[in-house]
Amino acid sequence: MSRNRRICPNDVLDAAERVVLKSGSSGLSIDAVAKEAGISKSQVVYDHKTKSGLLEALVDRQLQRDGDFVKESVASCSKTQHPELFGRIKAAATGWEEAERAVCMAVSASLSSDDRLQELMRQWQQNDLNAIKAGPKPRAALVAYMALSGFSCMELFGFHKWSDEDREALLSDIRKIYETFPDE
Repeated sequence: MSRNRRICPNDVLDAAERVVLKSGSSGLSIDAVAKEAGISKSQVVYDHKTKSGLLEALVDRQLQRDGDFVKESVASCSKTQHPELFGRIKAAATGWEEAERAVCMAVSASLSSDDRLQELMRQWQQNDLNAIKAGPKPRAALVAYMALSGFSCMELFGFHKWSDEDREALLSDIRKIYETFPDE
């Protein structure tokens, strides 16, 4: 009698990322993930119930990774004028991996029809906005954060790939928005 292969939840999510990288968001399915992970479809269904549940878990994991990275960046900017803002700017300096872009595209393709994903993204964004507005010069920080968001979205959605030189110059300009913004 054969034994079922044991697989941890992160292995399934790794497989889901690989599926999205290979086939895009339209290729993400319970069956495709099961095949990629080398497990039965029922194992994926047991853990995630639906394609939406699988995508939600993938987004949760990506947001957790991003949050951890931002926390590290914020901590390393603790001596700056605005650690929350400057930490996020520092985090953006590294760019994004292909898997992060693929997950972002899968999320954007599903957002219009998935209330739970919309809520996850709203909460993530609200947490960022709260952190940005809690520091000194909140209006200046918000304007700089909006510039950073636009910069990041252009690359995450694949509209433009910044060269290292352009990335460094633009992020420096975003810092200057904060530093030179008139006091409130």
